[in-house]
Amino acid sequence: MQIELSPGQMNDQPMAELLLNDLPAGADVIADKGYDADWIRDLIEDQNCTPHIPPRSNRYDGITYSKAKYKKRNLIERCFNKLKQFRHIATRYDRSALNYLAMFKIACVRLWLRFYESAA
Repeated sequence: MQIELSPGQMNDQPMAELLLNDLPAGADVIADKGYDADWIRDLIEDQNCTPHIPPRSNRYDGITYSKAKYKKRNLIERCFNKLKQFRHIATRYDRSALNYLAMFKIACVRLWLRFYESAA
């Protein structure tokens, strides 16, 4: 798992290059329509991975993706929703990016502990 922090007003596509480097071979990459760009698909496929990105409505070539695997993106969206329940994360009180990232990691650990505590 990899986490990168970007400015709030920045588009997500420039961060895609950082996040998609060094993918494990054979990985399935699930993303929304915002990441439907040829260079992102090529970056994923060059690493012997499979992109599951639905095509934008204005794309005319026949891009295929697994709708069953794309439905798993819901898990990620729900995880972000749970992280935003932490007031410190949702409102971004920290001015320093390093401090905000540290709070984000602490929130992730708390969610992980809550999940494994209730599973035991």
